Amino acid sequence: MTMNSRVLFTVTLLAAVWFCSFTNVAKAQVSTESKQSRETDQPDRSSLKKKAQSGDTKAEYLLGWSYMSGTGVLQDYQEAAKWYGEAAAQGSADAEFGLGYLYEQGKGVGRDYRRAVAYYSASAKQGHATAQNNLASMYEHGQGVRKNLREAARWYRAAADQGEVTAQCNLASLYFRGQGAARDYAQAAKWFHAAAELGYPPAEDNLAWMYYTGTGVKLDYPEAAKWVQQAAVAGHAPAQLDLGYLYEQGKGVPLDYVSAYAWYKLAVAGGDDRGRERIKSLSRVMTQEQIRDASNRATQFPGSQSPHEGLSNSHGIRSSFAERR
Repeated sequence: MTMNSRVLFTVTLLAAVWFCSFTNVAKAQVSTESKQSRETDQPDRSSLKKKAQSGDTKAEYLLGWSYMSGTGVLQDYQEAAKWYGEAAAQGSADAEFGLGYLYEQGKGVGRDYRRAVAYYSASAKQGHATAQNNLASMYEHGQGVRKNLREAARWYRAAADQGEVTAQCNLASLYFRGQGAARDYAQAAKWFHAAAELGYPPAEDNLAWMYYTGTGVKLDYPEAAKWVQQAAVAGHAPAQLDLGYLYEQGKGVPLDYVSAYAWYKLAVAGGDDRGRERIKSLSRVMTQEQIRDASNRATQFPGSQSPHEGLSNSHGIRSSFAERR
């Protein structure tokens, strides 16, 4: 496989591996942004609803968030949309983002990409990082707006500058592909590194690949092993596959078939079936005692990450370390 045909190892990047809007990230962002206010001022739901009904913007938003997340009330997307709409009408960036998300996903309202873009735009212009990322996604896919990769890059950059890890990964992938910006592997490595430093497994895995291949950075097997191990320990199946290969080859880590076999088993358990062929190949040179030891190690692992709701990797054409031989 040539470099140009290879699309890094990514997984999550908001609702389609590279560029769609992330369901869980969207929810987490709403949760994070309201956390501080709820910790310092958390009225009972009756009081919150009374405030919302009196036109209090913050209360309208928090009530919408409560219905969206099912916190303190039964989850009800229609009610979430209603109260987000009230708060958005008063200029709440958080509510605009939440309403944009509901229109994009078709939850509580009919799916309407144009309205999603309108609300994401309003929120993004107020500096809401996740709205900026989601708006960029809409531009990348041409959903509700004319496809425009330069605009996608511009909004990803705005969100990335605020430390939004998914946007940093998305921006890195644009630089890697030369879409919406000139191809620049060094910039791709820079932004993957920024997200990796914040502990985001897909970024750690992509950065590891760049060190493994010497793309945009100096080839460095130990550095590749460092980053891929962090992603693997976090339960990221593609990274577990790659870490297994490093142990199988003794690149950046000691040669260790037992560890390699264990990581391959974990990758398969996490949904990366490419590990099956590696297990089959490796088992030919291992003793039954080594295989039992490796299998026991794998069963003791806390568990692989479950796929996030609403995520898709339909745009991910991913090669492993083994496929780069």
